Amino acid sequence: MSAAPGASWREVVLITGISGSGKSVALHALEDAGYFCVDNLPPELIESFVALQHSRSTARLAIAADVRSARSLPHLLPAMEKLREAGVTVRAVFLDASTDTLVRRFSETRRRHPLSDAEMAEGDAHRALIEAIELERELLSDLRITSSVVDTSELRAAQLRSWIKNLVQAPAAKLTLVFESFAFKHGVPLDADYVFDVRVLPNPYYVRELRPQTGRDTDVIGYLEAQPEVPEMVAQIEAFIRRWLPAFEQDQRNYLTVAIGCTGGQHRSVYCVEQLAQRFQARGTTLIRHRELDARDAAA
Repeated sequence: MSAAPGASWREVVLITGISGSGKSVALHALEDAGYFCVDNLPPELIESFVALQHSRSTARLAIAADVRSARSLPHLLPAMEKLREAGVTVRAVFLDASTDTLVRRFSETRRRHPLSDAEMAEGDAHRALIEAIELERELLSDLRITSSVVDTSELRAAQLRSWIKNLVQAPAAKLTLVFESFAFKHGVPLDADYVFDVRVLPNPYYVRELRPQTGRDTDVIGYLEAQPEVPEMVAQIEAFIRRWLPAFEQDQRNYLTVAIGCTGGQHRSVYCVEQLAQRFQARGTTLIRHRELDARDAAA
């Protein structure tokens, strides 16, 4: 694919992932952000579609592709690589969710999983939903490895829209560090590359006046910084990341997600994420996610 004369820059966001994980929500978020969006485009047509839209001066495209095009999936990664070779910035975002969450979502909406149709995949036409989800994970495993993964298990739609917009707004040239706080009681994020457990640190929850506050509030920050083990823990996590960050950059990774967990995802993990993001801000693009706090804000 050749670039049109006078072309400046082009960007394609590929939205893919497990059925029921929120791809439609993500695509609508990108449409609101000014992307020209198309859903379920066969991978064989991606190059010609991008060339057509570029000839029309469409700079930013978002394409959703998933297991509905099961027979064409082997063409997807080569198509993305050809776009990159042609000078197109390609961002691949993979949406995932726990199997329990996916089963609940399909049950609530009464939608049919695409692999439960015999025409979409080999095997029994009526395979159990869980078996269909696991088969889908296997079919999409190569895509997941090469993408930025977002775990939507605990995300509200508004929260997912916000996270998607933050991802695509980040510069694509260098590795983007994502620091994410979470509550262990709601499960470990599926999108985490590294997980650190800070539940051993003193918990502000047990100080009555600090209980309703968060790790971003001055009083909680002061309390945690007064505990010797807290800055020690943050410094050790920082040292570990700095030691191995160059290896991820050499491996051509686009995103590295570091998840910090505590009991409720409100105080200690939030504080550590804020501190680490501040310490790494000078090296390049750094994103902050607070899974539990963002969910609360989205519900407000």
